[in-house]
Amino acid sequence: MDIYIALIHHPVRNRAGETVATAVTNLDIHDLARTARTYDVRGYFVVTPIAQQRSLVERIVSHWQEGEGKAFNPVRARAFERVRVAPDVDHALEAISAQTGHRPLTVVTGAAFKDDTISYDALRARLIDEDGAALILFGTGWGITDSLVARCDLRLPGLRAVPGRDSYNHLSVRSAVSIVLDRLLGDR
Repeated sequence: MDIYIALIHHPVRNRAGETVATAVTNLDIHDLARTARTYDVRGYFVVTPIAQQRSLVERIVSHWQEGEGKAFNPVRARAFERVRVAPDVDHALEAISAQTGHRPLTVVTGAAFKDDTISYDALRARLIDEDGAALILFGTGWGITDSLVARCDLRLPGLRAVPGRDSYNHLSVRSAVSIVLDRLLGDR
């Protein structure tokens, strides 16, 4: 399968459980672009309904694709080739469908997911053996809302350390994306 990822800034929850839109960060844009390119992810969508934040992402990408950044660091420019901006998940799905000719399998991640999940090994096998495309959603804030989770085809379990080392579970999204992509697409 062709793999796509999306960093969801809305709809996500804040610590009080309310649905919010979180702020786009420069570090997430850079680091996830590099991670996506390393694992040959076909597209990395930054999903935010806030027009000013979409504009910010587009300016950052332009700097590395067309501006001084490209001359300064051509390797990073290559990573930014796959960054896209979408106002919502539906727009990302439409873009993938237009590129691939069919709707992608949607896979959602979440630190608290334990039940009704697909194992990393089982999803890895599907990604290798099946045709088509998959969009893996990663949340910001305190996680993707239940309504968006319910729309997804599959759920990956939360990342956890082995027993005895698992008392804390609040990774940065940059770390989580790297770990998930390595488990699914890394050399074994």
